Amino acid sequence: MTTHSFMDLALQAAQMAADAGEVPVGCVIVRAGTVIATAANRTLTDRDPTAHAELLAIREAARQLGSERLTDCDLYVTLEPCTMCAGAISFARIRRLYFGAFDPKGGAVESGVRFFNQPTCHHAPEIYSGVGEREAAAMLRAFFKVRR
Repeated sequence: MTTHSFMDLALQAAQMAADAGEVPVGCVIVRAGTVIATAANRTLTDRDPTAHAELLAIREAARQLGSERLTDCDLYVTLEPCTMCAGAISFARIRRLYFGAFDPKGGAVESGVRFFNQPTCHHAPEIYSGVGEREAAAMLRAFFKVRR
């Protein structure tokens, strides 16, 4: 599969989140060209403020691999990760981060605190932003338009 194919899977997960009334964010973790974890936001469903797609996918990938270190894994997510998720990505030692839409208000990668640029960050992945940005941003706009 290609980078865009993996992001397409993340976009499908995001649509599932939207269909469930969750903020449409989806995440896929890939190792050696194989998807090992897929997740969508579940903060409302789980009544858990930490149930972001990235954290759920990282937890599943760690279970699948039997390790808290995901050093040879790539993470695809439809929205720029927040500070909490950026921290988890760093601690998991994710190799590459691909994200779709930018989040000027809550993002922490290229917006806000720029977590991976901080001297206290132990590990920074390679970052590829704007992958599937148009589709991800349109999905988020449509979701929030109905709610505002």
